[in-house]
Amino acid sequence: MKDEPPRRVAVTSPRTRAVRRPPGRQTLRALHEQDVVGELLIRSLMRAQLLLGLRIALVFGSLLGGLPLLFALVPAARDTQVLGLDLPWLLLGLLVYPALVAGGWLYVRLAERNERDFVDLVERP
Repeated sequence: MKDEPPRRVAVTSPRTRAVRRPPGRQTLRALHEQDVVGELLIRSLMRAQLLLGLRIALVFGSLLGGLPLLFALVPAARDTQVLGLDLPWLLLGLLVYPALVAGGWLYVRLAERNERDFVDLVERP
């Protein structure tokens, strides 16, 4: 007889039929029952969302609030014309609105990222 190659053996865990719990079961229960852990998790999400909103408001508030300050401190900027329009009217009338839309879009995107991170934290086993 010829030498036959060794037979393959499949090694499996004895717990393959064990009941698997959904991930984050304890954390979800803590959120549902609003115990100390659940309250801390919710507070952390609220704090992250509040800080995000304050940062966005600070950045865009200082940009928009800085325009009148610029025009007050630099009189030449008030008298500058671009395409036949005064620079203050051009900036305040045309460029402010796209900046506000961009700020809103950025806030929503970052807030959704915070919420995804929170869900990942809660569903982590």
